[in-house]
Amino acid sequence: MNNKKFTADKEIRLDMFLSEKLDETRNQIDQLITKGFVTVENKKKAKSGLKLQLGQNVSVNLPEIVKEEPLEVDFEIEVVYEDEYFMVINKPSGVIVHGAPSVKEATLVDWLKKKNISLSTISGEERHGIVHRIDKGTSGLLCVAKTNEAHVALSKQLEDKTMGRYYVAITDLPLKDDITVNAAMGRNPSNRLKMGLVSSGKSAKTSFVKLSLSNNEKYELIAAKLYTGRTHQIRVHLESLQRHILGDVLYGFKGNVDKIKRVYLHAYSLYLKHPITNKDMNFNISLPKDMEDFYKSNFTEEDYNEKINSEYIISRFDSIN
Repeated sequence: MNNKKFTADKEIRLDMFLSEKLDETRNQIDQLITKGFVTVENKKKAKSGLKLQLGQNVSVNLPEIVKEEPLEVDFEIEVVYEDEYFMVINKPSGVIVHGAPSVKEATLVDWLKKKNISLSTISGEERHGIVHRIDKGTSGLLCVAKTNEAHVALSKQLEDKTMGRYYVAITDLPLKDDITVNAAMGRNPSNRLKMGLVSSGKSAKTSFVKLSLSNNEKYELIAAKLYTGRTHQIRVHLESLQRHILGDVLYGFKGNVDKIKRVYLHAYSLYLKHPITNKDMNFNISLPKDMEDFYKSNFTEEDYNEKINSEYIISRFDSIN
């Protein structure tokens, strides 16, 4: 152990103070604090957000740290909204949200850490800041917590449904009608890469509404609203209706994968309450270029702004249970 001692020369958050003194990221500092390597005035159980007073003594027992080579982050992410408590980002298709033993590429969390963004820590090292997630192939809006207080508040909103998202997708066949699928899900017993309808699984409920039919009446733009948050939920429930999202070869799409190189599913609209002020907030993000180009080439282009519009999409769910 290498012991270092510091004296606060101004009023400042503990994690910010040590980040400056030790020239480490605030995420690394938070790990030191969480694991009990930091004391303030010889008292343990310090917290990252503790506001140091002028003249307070801080002691750090630095363990021997073996730093791994960081994965190369070769992508950028659009920040839709940010304040000191949380941020909303537009995740591109192809980016994994957080790491796992099987993940060997840079993730959204790696990007956040590279930007030295302060993140909540209650989800563990691999999932700093992650309140909810979307699949690698799915694009769209995602909420990231910057403080533990915000993380707790946002997670509670997920549970009580005051936070949610509306998705848009393009399918290989039109729906017969607007419909709600209420069918339990679990790991597919015959293919561990897939989820499936499993009677002993967890409850899962999704509503689907029709938005726009393609000019050749083969494809359809639809919207989906989740009432639960199971892995691959939209894709599995559509498969149960013998419908598939363009590009979703895992769940049965058999079209031209050379032209459609990813799943055409996009988290278009996000609603929540500010985790601190409780103010209602709504965010929308345009379709990515590949989905927009497909729509304008195969649907009535003049209808684009009318159909891909948050007020219109939300109103379509008014009459469906």
